[in-house]
Amino acid sequence: MDDIQRLKSYLLKIYPVRRSAQQKAEFRKWLLSELKKAGWKAHEETYGRLNGSVNIVAGDPEQADIFLCAHYDTGTKMPAPDFVSPTNVLAHMIYHLTVSLVLIALVFGISLAVCFPLNQPGLMLPLFLILAIVALWIFAYGPANKNNANGNSSGVLALLCTACAVKYTKRVCLVFLDNNEKNLLGASAFQKKHHTTALAVNFDCVGDGENLLLIPSKYSRWDAGLTQALEKAFPDSEQVHPRLLVKGLQYYPSDQRRFRFHVAVCACRYLGGLGYYIPHLRTKRDTVLREQNIAYIAACMARFLPLYLEQQ
Repeated sequence: MDDIQRLKSYLLKIYPVRRSAQQKAEFRKWLLSELKKAGWKAHEETYGRLNGSVNIVAGDPEQADIFLCAHYDTGTKMPAPDFVSPTNVLAHMIYHLTVSLVLIALVFGISLAVCFPLNQPGLMLPLFLILAIVALWIFAYGPANKNNANGNSSGVLALLCTACAVKYTKRVCLVFLDNNEKNLLGASAFQKKHHTTALAVNFDCVGDGENLLLIPSKYSRWDAGLTQALEKAFPDSEQVHPRLLVKGLQYYPSDQRRFRFHVAVCACRYLGGLGYYIPHLRTKRDTVLREQNIAYIAACMARFLPLYLEQQ
């Protein structure tokens, strides 16, 4: 736990925001040094100016049988939380549709408030479009959110601690992905370059909530060896409760979507009538990163990797 506390302190106090090119570069330099201390040879992988992503890759992607991933970039500050409910897709869609409609109504109201007193109805549509574009730009490229404990400092910490808990092997590749917040550009570039069909386990928002969801893709959930290895490696505990979801509809918007065979890992709170959900993302209240979750994930992954790899 001492090492977890040290790494957590660096992430939350020294590198809490990883959005600008300089912030990312400084963070990657520290990350490379920590991976070296853990016995992993890592390097930066770039994909050209058009994509703009810089991933950190530890291991050999061409020989790996499994990829462990987490995105390291952080997002913009939003007026409303980026609500995620992996097991309640309807609630997820209704929330984001409602936020979009409120934004449209606000832009329309401002346009009307400007054009009506001026008696300029012809100005209404151009002003509405301009304000809508400005609002979308702010959502995508506006001020950086300063608190990113759960999204996704938690995933970075989980992957780093896993690197410390397991020995280097050419069959495992660690990938710290860039530009998750820009339509998963880092994951897309990595997959385009390496064309991997191996399993990818992605850690995103694993720090806030005692329920740890393990969500295999629709192609992975039928792999009995994988699901059995997950069940054995992730036992229930007093502080963390794993939930392996192999039935029903789930949706989790993160980098694992760029890999056909994947398992998404996230921590959630639970509310009756709603189900599992992740609170406070992209707001100043994103300050919770449970060290118990990180220690549990690292220990479970140390059990899971040999169980899974012996089947390959």
